[in-house]
Amino acid sequence: MEFVHNEEDSLLRRVVSWVTDIIVVIALGCFTVYAFGNQVMVSGNSMSPLLNSQDVVLVNRISYDLGKPDRFDVVVFQREDGKANIKRIIGLPGETVQIQNGDIYINGQVLEHQQGEITLAGIAENPITLGSDEYFLLGDNQNSSEDSRFSNVGNVKEDQILGKVWFRIFPAIRMGLVK
Repeated sequence: MEFVHNEEDSLLRRVVSWVTDIIVVIALGCFTVYAFGNQVMVSGNSMSPLLNSQDVVLVNRISYDLGKPDRFDVVVFQREDGKANIKRIIGLPGETVQIQNGDIYINGQVLEHQQGEITLAGIAENPITLGSDEYFLLGDNQNSSEDSRFSNVGNVKEDQILGKVWFRIFPAIRMGLVK
């Protein structure tokens, strides 16, 4: 009889250990997300088809403490009016950006891997030279996006960038890395 009792104790210990490990991993994951990141709900469809209105994404706040934003990064930035927006970095500090005939030009060269033809150039109809701490941002849904082409957004300073969008957590069916 004692043999069966020890086997039951061993199984119980393994189950308790396994459940404890899961709880610790979940707690560490939650701590990491909330200590180094933010949750942001997407408002509007300016980043469609990548992100849709009401999607919830995680933002890595420390990624740019360790490095600089890169072209095509999807970032959250704070506008001058205090609103947080999500856009894609197109122009980097010191570059000249212009939109002509539906194409984006960086330093006079057509930008490869564009999202499609742009019908509204906005203030980028004329060349815009970015300062040493400025970025030019566009929404992926470029013909339905309020972004750096408009004077109320304009060039985005590095200190306005809150972090890099890296993971969609809602809706669960579309959960995954944001590229």
